[in-house]
Amino acid sequence: MRGYACAVAITKAFPLSSLSRKQPTVLAVCGPEQNGAVGLVCARHLRIFDYEPTIFYPKRSHCTLHQDFTVQCEKMDIPFLSYLPTEVQLINDAYNMVIDAILGPETDIKSVKEPYTGILTTLKQVKIPTASVDMPSGWDVEEARADGLQPDVLISLLAPKKCAATFSGRHFLAGRFLPYDIQRKYELNLPPFPSTECLVQL
Repeated sequence: MRGYACAVAITKAFPLSSLSRKQPTVLAVCGPEQNGAVGLVCARHLRIFDYEPTIFYPKRSHCTLHQDFTVQCEKMDIPFLSYLPTEVQLINDAYNMVIDAILGPETDIKSVKEPYTGILTTLKQVKIPTASVDMPSGWDVEEARADGLQPDVLISLLAPKKCAATFSGRHFLAGRFLPYDIQRKYELNLPPFPSTECLVQL
């Protein structure tokens, strides 16, 4: 559901008709944990929505569910990159946008190592739009960081993280499935979702 909601958010932020390239290419960069799994599902649904995603998934998870998501993407004929070009212009020329599904709230920023430090260095230089899943990679869950990615679109999952308070780009809240008792317990005061939508723009 999270991955589907992220894909819908991307279709709203970047409709097929708005893409600058003839081919609706999208690069999804996926990390090894929960955000990476969401990125895999997001890419699969974007393929269903007639986008042309490519996935870079440098460290594949041993989690059976994540492996299943990978197989589903392969069976949808979604290509996987064996490496991320360090020549940024190659990324700019090949894709309309980047999906950042690398590091999530569970990540200790101080413990991030290669290949992710190098990936972030490369992605910070791209000129095409970036959409981050749940929180921008390189940020602390409590606060924004200037040395992290600076996406054009943020797709918060369940509830916005504290670091999103200073985000100035286009912001979606995705995932209409947080139990009511948790919403009440933490006084989340989430905005109403229109009709049957799985996301809302903040």
